[in-house]
Amino acid sequence: MFNDPISDMLTRIRNGLLARKKEVEIPFSKIKMGIAQILAKEGLILKVEKTEAFPENLKIELKYINKEPIITSLKRVSVPSCRMYVDKDHLPKVRNNMGIAIISTSQGLMTNKEAGQKKIGGELLCEIY
Repeated sequence: MFNDPISDMLTRIRNGLLARKKEVEIPFSKIKMGIAQILAKEGLILKVEKTEAFPENLKIELKYINKEPIITSLKRVSVPSCRMYVDKDHLPKVRNNMGIAIISTSQGLMTNKEAGQKKIGGELLCEIY
């Protein structure tokens, strides 16, 4: 049993990339679906879909260029024992804006760039580049 489902998701994706898997499956939750949709929208994974079998899973197709993974780092920032919050004036720049940070805001999950445009802060979930 794991305590942090987001860390588990990121670890499964990281391990799948290291093993050069085509896809990984993770247990379904709304927040994991939101994170995966952001990764797909940003072009870091090919696609995400929810399986209809019981129990429900997320199937994430990983993306490679010349057999090298697009994602080089997945880092969980805010953990259950130590939450990290950022306000609109202190949004992180990941790798000089070449990467993304995913933030949980009052208006839903979004990247640091979207949060900057909307001028809102929230809980800093993870950084990806």
